[in-house]
Amino acid sequence: MPLAVCATPIGNLADVTLRVLDELRAADVVLAEDTRHTRGLLERHGIRATLLSYHEHNEASRVAELLPRLEAGQRMALVSDAGMPAVSDPGARLVRAALDAGVRVTVLPGPSAVETALVASGLAGGRFAFVGFLPRKASELDALWRETAAWGMPVVAFESPHRVAASMRSLAATDPEREVAVCRELTKRFEEVARGSAAELAERLDEPPKGEVTLVVGAGSVTSDPEQARQAVADLVAAGTPRRVAAEVVARLTDVSRNGLYEGSL
Repeated sequence: MPLAVCATPIGNLADVTLRVLDELRAADVVLAEDTRHTRGLLERHGIRATLLSYHEHNEASRVAELLPRLEAGQRMALVSDAGMPAVSDPGARLVRAALDAGVRVTVLPGPSAVETALVASGLAGGRFAFVGFLPRKASELDALWRETAAWGMPVVAFESPHRVAASMRSLAATDPEREVAVCRELTKRFEEVARGSAAELAERLDEPPKGEVTLVVGAGSVTSDPEQARQAVADLVAAGTPRRVAAEVVARLTDVSRNGLYEGSL
């Protein structure tokens, strides 16, 4: 198997599968987001391997360099600092290039901060959505809260500990009673899950928490403003969108009826 995508521990170094350890031992080269971080994992399990950096700043050049080696049959293991590569961490570009070139790719599953946080939050119950890292712009963050409120399912997101407090204040301004779990340092010694309403957590998080943070936000209770929804239809129509299409799109994102939006925009 020329390219193996390997999930690594999200905190506790003992949370690694036997298959991943075997692959790291057998690989000709291990592609690591941070070679220093990965070296710690390898040393913990007594593995000696050739490490090569593969991160967001050199991903494009590395793909061009590595693809011929994969096609020649060199065995490579791709890891990120934590969890599964190619989701919110580098790797997707190499996987796609390898598949397009006919190179065999296998994925070795393992720990997931998303599912760990979801279950720890107490908000799991079937469907959920993962939205990656939260947007930094206030307007985009506010739009995300309003959009996800209509999804009817929990939402899992990554956030910088330095921005968690601001994100909670943003959510509290939109839907103060929305349930939230702020999951910190998952699987590590000082693991902590803070649960409560958005308003409660906005007050409690006066200082940045320490360590990696995963947020789980419960299904929302925001109701849409019919006037704002009608204005959104009018804006889309003014931009050249057919009226029926505009009404249908806005209706999907709000709890305002499509027919009401169409008739109100005439």
